[in-house]
Amino acid sequence: MGFYLLGTKSFWAILTVVFLRYLVFAVLAFIVFYGVKKHAWQFWKIQNRFPLRKDYVREIVYSIVTSFIFAGVGFAVFLTPFSAYTQVYYKVGDYGWGYLVLSAILIIFLHDTYFYWMHRLIHHKSVYKYVHRVHHLSTNPSPWAAMAFHPLEAVLEAGIIVVVAFAFPVHPLAIGIFLLFMMIYNVYGHLGYELYPNGFSKGLVGRWINTSVNHNMHHQYFRGNYGLYFLFWDRWLGTLHPDYDDAFGETTSRKKP
Repeated sequence: MGFYLLGTKSFWAILTVVFLRYLVFAVLAFIVFYGVKKHAWQFWKIQNRFPLRKDYVREIVYSIVTSFIFAGVGFAVFLTPFSAYTQVYYKVGDYGWGYLVLSAILIIFLHDTYFYWMHRLIHHKSVYKYVHRVHHLSTNPSPWAAMAFHPLEAVLEAGIIVVVAFAFPVHPLAIGIFLLFMMIYNVYGHLGYELYPNGFSKGLVGRWINTSVNHNMHHQYFRGNYGLYFLFWDRWLGTLHPDYDDAFGETTSRKKP
């Protein structure tokens, strides 16, 4: 009974962190870009139109469901007997701060690879309508779409935590840093506005970095642009939308009326 009560409290604690992380960044982005600066910055809007109220509601509802699934996976990995079989460690001194920071960066690159191939898989016609269609109902995404997944896709999305827990020694703080970065970049990717400057997509570094324009095109056209943080796999395997650079240039070169 004691373990059950402790486990229940721990689950709700994780759920609170997961949902608040989403809520804080989505709310801030929405207030600024869809409220305070909606008209002043509309010339930077990737798609000139705005989503409907029902789109926002759908995205928020599915994101709440996703939060429960993410919390469940996190609870299972870190706070059940299952954790004994992972490589999760809790004393920073075991590997040092340098390794902790390096592992957080490594998780980001690992997640990008995991996401690319998982994303391509769920676009296959045999599973798309059962797993990924919900997310693509947001053809003109808003910050609220950052976690708007079908429950089956949410499980796959959360799978990166399981992979990381077994792949190499990892401290919960490193995972926390990664998850914070993931949420910020996910909100940016679904923002509907481009924040990188004109010419960035063709730069020495920028050509390998995913952008809001890039992911917005994926929501518009459904094919291509499968990456999450980077464009390595899209460029290497020819899945980058052929009009991406032109679309990025057009969006970022607009002048304020």
